[in-house]
Amino acid sequence: MSQTPVPSTGNAFAGTDGGALANAQVTPAFSPLYQQIKGLILNSLRLGEWKPGEAIPSEMELAARFRVSQGTVRKAIDELAAENLLVRRQGKGTFVATHAEQQVQYRFLKLIPDNGDTSSEGPAQRRIIDCKRLRASADVARALALRTGDPVLQVRRVLSFADKPTILEELWLPGGPFKGLTAERLSDYHGPMYALFETEFGVRMVRAEEKIRAVLPDSVQSSLLKIEQNTPLLSVERIAYTYNDAPMELRRGLYLTDTHYYRNELS
Repeated sequence: MSQTPVPSTGNAFAGTDGGALANAQVTPAFSPLYQQIKGLILNSLRLGEWKPGEAIPSEMELAARFRVSQGTVRKAIDELAAENLLVRRQGKGTFVATHAEQQVQYRFLKLIPDNGDTSSEGPAQRRIIDCKRLRASADVARALALRTGDPVLQVRRVLSFADKPTILEELWLPGGPFKGLTAERLSDYHGPMYALFETEFGVRMVRAEEKIRAVLPDSVQSSLLKIEQNTPLLSVERIAYTYNDAPMELRRGLYLTDTHYYRNELS
């Protein structure tokens, strides 16, 4: 299986596009060169060299830095833009994507009103039920690559549309990276939750895996959603990852779908 090289401090390539890697700790690499450049750019993103919302160097500057052609850099950036990690802006350059960007927000928003227009009902009204610091259970620890008993934060909230409770979410976050997160801080922040994680805690969710099934709520869940206990719900369990596939959030949501549907785009 091909591997992306681990860059050295210099992040430099020697020679032309077909040249050997220089000044890098490398295991045998069989991936195309643009994939290796993509890995180096990803590593700079992970290390915070360029922050969310900031411009990255131009293709010409990156080509000189890595000693490859602009075409190789462009192909790497094209893939990162397709993955919503970078955003191209006509006449301005390429920027690190942020969860404040509308197109990035909707990557993780899958519940759509029946009319198909996400802007028709305005932003969700959010009610934080609680935010507690706990010890990770075995299943939470496994999902977050922690040890059982490690500190985690548990957050519960209800999202409503047009004053109708629609989503009940319970999420767990590793305690270390999210030290200082409180219910008050969550309630006072009016943007997307992932944007808060990004701007105030330096954690950027870049991809997620989900499991979906149909369930019936228990008495507590039905009370929070203000529905009968025999109302069918969509259960969505998500693990969200930051760079290098590090799991940073386990989220379990219950979705009421009488006026909404769950949409997923496959490619």
